[in-house]
Amino acid sequence: MIHNKHVSVVIPAKDEANAIGFVINDLFGLQSEGSTLIDCIVVCDNGSIDGTSNVAANAGALVVSQSVPGYGIACLTALQQLPATDIILFIDGDHSFYAQQGRALIKAIDQGADLAIGSRTLGKQEQGALTLPQKFGNRLASFLIRLLWGVPVSDLGPFRAISSTALRQLNMQDPQFGWTIEMQVKAAQAKLNVVEIAVDTRKRIGVSKISGTLSGTIGAAKGILGTLFYLWLNEKNGGLHEKNDGFHENREFQKGRGTSLLFNRKITSEKAIRKSL
Repeated sequence: MIHNKHVSVVIPAKDEANAIGFVINDLFGLQSEGSTLIDCIVVCDNGSIDGTSNVAANAGALVVSQSVPGYGIACLTALQQLPATDIILFIDGDHSFYAQQGRALIKAIDQGADLAIGSRTLGKQEQGALTLPQKFGNRLASFLIRLLWGVPVSDLGPFRAISSTALRQLNMQDPQFGWTIEMQVKAAQAKLNVVEIAVDTRKRIGVSKISGTLSGTIGAAKGILGTLFYLWLNEKNGGLHEKNDGFHENREFQKGRGTSLLFNRKITSEKAIRKSL
């Protein structure tokens, strides 16, 4: 909680049993004016076989499972489980980010920004934290956003915070690797107040399911660039809000309204686990 605003965290994860406990513990340790900053953490286990769910639940997170692979659908599934909230922080479960730097992202939203991107480009990078394909793809996509929409962008980093009002307005849809760029492009199209804040990054624990494999790297590149050009063409054709593909919210992120976000398309969730108190 920050200035009476409820703060939630979404963590998409697959086979992060060795790392996710550290991430969750660090997040729950964050303080704001002497009280706990993070009110709720939801982890979406996206097909893990290493006990990620149990580790996350034992650390105090609410865990929901999603068997359909995809970064975006994992985020969308986790969002379904959020209580009514004001600020949502997204972070990976691989311990590559410093959770304490999430305070600055959350503070930016509290002070009026709609979307706060944690920029690895502006921060310090431990050697080996990002692969060469990651760096090249990130720079290319950032350049294209600057070129096509004229907004300052230096990173597509997944460590970010957004207000619930802004997230509702963006009507997020991409179920795969285009999730982060979809959020930034739609924010630019809607002329939202977007800020970048330097965050540091270190070598992740374990092997990346995306940048750690050739197929993952190619799939991510196709998803990111494909989403970018789809949104650009859609805007050129006069449709800022594309035809809904099923992930359409039908309940607002407002306090006292119960579940924060639901979608017309049924997103199958096998189980939800919470640590027994």
